[in-house]
Amino acid sequence: MSSIKQFQVTFDCAEPARLAGFWCEVLGYVVPPVPQGFATWEDYHRSLPPEDQVIYFACSDPSGAGPRLLFQRVPEGKIVKNRVHLDVRVGTGLVGDERLAVLEAECARLVALGAVHLRTLLADDDNESCILMQDIEGNEFCLD
Repeated sequence: MSSIKQFQVTFDCAEPARLAGFWCEVLGYVVPPVPQGFATWEDYHRSLPPEDQVIYFACSDPSGAGPRLLFQRVPEGKIVKNRVHLDVRVGTGLVGDERLAVLEAECARLVALGAVHLRTLLADDDNESCILMQDIEGNEFCLD
């Protein structure tokens, strides 16, 4: 039996290209090159028949270390809390006020991109600080 070495994370969403662009900014990911003959992905998608237009959009880690992210359009909106979420690791190895300052700075950067700051959980006897957030379509994620 072989072990799986690669995986992708798939998000259900309303606007795949827009959400992919947001997560590229958050994680430093990149979108694939635009097909030859088109200036933008939007131009390419508009050239397709309606039944083939943007039902999914992907982005990937340029270093190849992180998983590919796929964003697929679904007809229903988000209704309840995610059962799976991403932890964006910006404070690894940091503790106390230094960690909190890094988390808060990243939170401010992401809020400027359209994310929502839900709440800051301050360090206690068992856990370091983290910040709960939502992306531009309401998907929860954590800065930790």
